[in-house]
Amino acid sequence: MRGKTIHIRQASSVDTTLLAGIISNSFRNVAERFGLSDENCPKHPSNCTDEWVQKDLARGVIYYILEKDGNPVGCVAIEPASNDVCYLERLAVLPNERGNGYGRALVTNVLLKAKTLGAQEVGIGIIADHTELKEWYRKIGFIEGDTKDFKHLPFRVTFMKYEL
Repeated sequence: MRGKTIHIRQASSVDTTLLAGIISNSFRNVAERFGLSDENCPKHPSNCTDEWVQKDLARGVIYYILEKDGNPVGCVAIEPASNDVCYLERLAVLPNERGNGYGRALVTNVLLKAKTLGAQEVGIGIIADHTELKEWYRKIGFIEGDTKDFKHLPFRVTFMKYEL
């Protein structure tokens, strides 16, 4: 991130289209890699729409946008699930901006926000076979938990958590 002006800001309802675009573009290569489509996995983030983001915001999900030199290059969401637990969701960095530490900066932002909300842990669910992503989260400090099958998903989900 050296030499670049980085800013993370809380998103608002005016950012709905921007967020949906970042999310769907960022997850497209994951969908291709794991053979996910609107037909076999309609809720995968590669299919994100403005309506999804609007519904998230309406139920209390907080989105953040990372801007590099004033241009949006990534986003993340935090969902307060209970007094003790928050979920990290929709971590997305545009493919041509990966490898610059932006994902880690967004995760750090969520962990700090979760602490201010009084959470004791932050949870996430990822595609179980996405080994590189699992390892990336491990390096940040997330601990691997259970892996489960869900009838509505064409892949297994591994749950990970970060204890605050």
